[in-house]
Amino acid sequence: MRIGLIGTGRIGTFHAKVLSRHARVGALVVTDVDAPRAERLARAIGATAAPSADEVFAWGVDAVVITSATASHADLLVRAARAGLPAFCEKPVAADLPGTLRALRAVAAAGSPLQLGFMRRFDAGYAKAREAVRAGRLGRLHTVRTVTSDAEPPPAAYVPLSGGLFRDCLVHDFDMVRWVTGREVTDVYAAGSDRGPSVFREAGDVDTAAALLTLDDGTLVTATATRCNGAGYDVRMELAGERDQLVVGLDDRTPVTSAEPLGPPPATRPWTGFLERFGAAYEAELDAFVRFARGERDNPCDGRQALEALRVAEACELSRRERRPVRLAEVPGLEGAV
Repeated sequence: MRIGLIGTGRIGTFHAKVLSRHARVGALVVTDVDAPRAERLARAIGATAAPSADEVFAWGVDAVVITSATASHADLLVRAARAGLPAFCEKPVAADLPGTLRALRAVAAAGSPLQLGFMRRFDAGYAKAREAVRAGRLGRLHTVRTVTSDAEPPPAAYVPLSGGLFRDCLVHDFDMVRWVTGREVTDVYAAGSDRGPSVFREAGDVDTAAALLTLDDGTLVTATATRCNGAGYDVRMELAGERDQLVVGLDDRTPVTSAEPLGPPPATRPWTGFLERFGAAYEAELDAFVRFARGERDNPCDGRQALEALRVAEACELSRRERRPVRLAEVPGLEGAV
């Protein structure tokens, strides 16, 4: 295959390196608004640098990977769909819900394949948890707890463009709640705190948040996140059932310290960030896209799946802002399949 990759920032560079060594990718074309950056990357990995996204589409690629700035996602994935090209797009589809709905409707009308980037679906721990829940090994699931804590805040320039803590960060937890349990969120109640760096307050965002979700079978979920976890990067999911409990993300690199005299020792090499923690999952995700684009497997995360996680995030942001419970039915969705 010949794949075009648009956007050579941090995640784009990572994806380009993975694709450049993939056995079924014969050629890779990369581009970026920062043309010298794309050229440097192309030289380093044996790819071809294109002057712009126009050339990527014009040079006859078989599929497109979109890792550019959020503001460009919707236009690029719609363009790929109308060109009949399978596309992989890092979340989010667009900067807001109306833009997301417009883009997904256009993709649906074009009928072209679109895979969204929710890498935790390819993490071994989450996959094992999903299998255990679906097989009934925990018994009736009554409580789920999720944690996502960044070791340090993102760059200040990124915060106003991120969409906020619920849409940018916790959306991964919301996707995992749906994917692991197989249930839908019906109600949310969320709160946030902006006591950390002033850049979050200035952007109308929060640096720490908590949400209580109710699933359609009555299971209760708590989801917490923070941008300021000095101990390290911490991502976990705890699932409690009538028979057993299971934890994702608990190992010798989890940045927690036990207060118990006989507890495990603290991590000597705590996780530092998402690329390190989920590196293997990102590689598996891109392998799935290559095989999906070649018609060798089903789509592991289509537009509707990504939209449903975003709808939960939107409901949480509305709840935080208006200080009230919010039903998912208040958040618009799509009519028809995507």
